[in-house]
Amino acid sequence: MIVKMLVVGPLASNCYIIGSSSTKQGMIIDPGAEAGTILKTVQQMGLSISLIVVTHAHIDHIDALRAVKERTNAQFAIHDEEKELLSAAPMRMLIPLGLTPSKSPPQPDRLLKDGDRIDVGDLRFEVLHTPGHSPGGICLSGHGVVFSGDTLFNFGIGRTDFPGGSYERLIKSIREKLMVLPDETIVYPGHGPPTTIGDERRGNPFIQ
Repeated sequence: MIVKMLVVGPLASNCYIIGSSSTKQGMIIDPGAEAGTILKTVQQMGLSISLIVVTHAHIDHIDALRAVKERTNAQFAIHDEEKELLSAAPMRMLIPLGLTPSKSPPQPDRLLKDGDRIDVGDLRFEVLHTPGHSPGGICLSGHGVVFSGDTLFNFGIGRTDFPGGSYERLIKSIREKLMVLPDETIVYPGHGPPTTIGDERRGNPFIQ
């Protein structure tokens, strides 16, 4: 498996490009900004992108979505409970953040739910519904890694003061969906550097 992390946009969001080493099929997780950079990297990696997965619909994770989807013709997938936020969430977040969306996000081609499987070439990932930061927030788990969106960070957790957020739900999601993964599982978060489940289990102050 190939994993490339790009830090994009004014809020330093992590966009991930994942590909199969053997089939060269790939997917993009959270195209938050800088569509040109994302597309150039995909080309350099020699991947054919068939799917774009958004972990949640906040502006810093979807602002390049339409441009990347139009260029790749990939399907766009998001959790069913996040669908309604696609149009509302960007505008809600713009006032305090001082940002302007480049393009309105497209409607999803696929609505995800907890336990769904995502196939990309010979790669398989499980959808973990992890509400708390947002109602339809998800993580993707497979091949010894988990893409945690804004659910779990390196010694931190996602904020819960946006509409639809809940600290209690977030902690419950982390404990029941992420802390049950093996210690060696690599965590690729929506912001900041990677970590492991074991390191977070031992040292994250929010989940001790």
